[in-house]
Amino acid sequence: MLVNRSGTMVIPFMTLYLTDKSMGRTLSEAGIVISLFGLGSIIGAYFGGKISDRIGFHNVQLFTLLGGGLLFILLGQIKNYPLICVCTFLLSLVNEAFRPANSSAIAFYSSAKNRTRSYSLNRLAINLGWAVGGSVGGLLAAHNYQLLFWVDGLTNICAAGLLFYFLNPVKVTKPVENKNEIIPVTQSAYKDKTYLRFIFLVTLFALCFFQLFTTVPKYFRDELYLSERYIGFIMAVNGILIVAFEMILIYRLEGTRKNQHFIALGMILCALSFACFFLPGPAKLVSLVMIVVVSIGEIISMPFMNSFWTSRSNEKNRGQYAALFTISWGTAQTLGPFLSSLLVDATSFMVLFLVIIGTFLLASLGFYNLDKGR
Repeated sequence: MLVNRSGTMVIPFMTLYLTDKSMGRTLSEAGIVISLFGLGSIIGAYFGGKISDRIGFHNVQLFTLLGGGLLFILLGQIKNYPLICVCTFLLSLVNEAFRPANSSAIAFYSSAKNRTRSYSLNRLAINLGWAVGGSVGGLLAAHNYQLLFWVDGLTNICAAGLLFYFLNPVKVTKPVENKNEIIPVTQSAYKDKTYLRFIFLVTLFALCFFQLFTTVPKYFRDELYLSERYIGFIMAVNGILIVAFEMILIYRLEGTRKNQHFIALGMILCALSFACFFLPGPAKLVSLVMIVVVSIGEIISMPFMNSFWTSRSNEKNRGQYAALFTISWGTAQTLGPFLSSLLVDATSFMVLFLVIIGTFLLASLGFYNLDKGR
């Protein structure tokens, strides 16, 4: 994951790449491309989770890393807008099928006692890679956007090679069916009403959180007049903070209260982070404070989201639960950039930020009352 995420450069800079003078696309057109990435991730997550339950998470991770790497490189060579849309959709379809398989792998290798910390450790690797990718990506974007696609693709392929060489595949044996066994309703993720409410709330959160990688970078560049290098730097700060503090904080918090209480607190902090845009002060300082606050909100909320869904699953249906969780993020990535770009074009960035603040607070209330009394 560290090697893979060290090349995460294309999606964070995709809006800037498409709206750059060399490509000449509008914010709405860039929003459509990011939405297609989200649509592909929904379909990819569904099939990724389903296939993981059947053939095992190892093979799914291997083939999606390799295929995604090749498609990243191909996408960088395409200049025609309709072909960019098609290739982005296919890339997401393959690349995002990796997520349910990876989530299932973490759940398999961990125990109930250390599962939250296990996901935090995985997030540590992801965000350490994000810090590298964000900072290096900012430097490469300032020089040549094409380099982003090559680095992102090659790190995917390299991660696939490391997975194949160092990690032996785990054989998932199909359990013997007992015809007399009574399977509870919650055996299926799609019939677990509490989990479906959880997925709806995660989608609300993700709709707002994804703005950090789509409309917010454009706001930094076009409204606050920050350079690509500085944008890359503050994106890297997000990863550095998570690497430095998340594991320690989760170790202290895990088991002290219900998962949803920490998730709700994280939502409130994320709302406060977007409120920072209404504060006076130098653009560099305002953007830096915003990133710090949203990073703290992310640190507190996201690991406990993973713990919540894994606590409701087992080895028989874990792919379903992981797929639904990934689909919620894909849905947000599909709708978020498109709707936000329309709202910004019709009004302003400030109106968008007010809507985001309200949605975060609404999601916080929903998480706090989720499964209350049970």
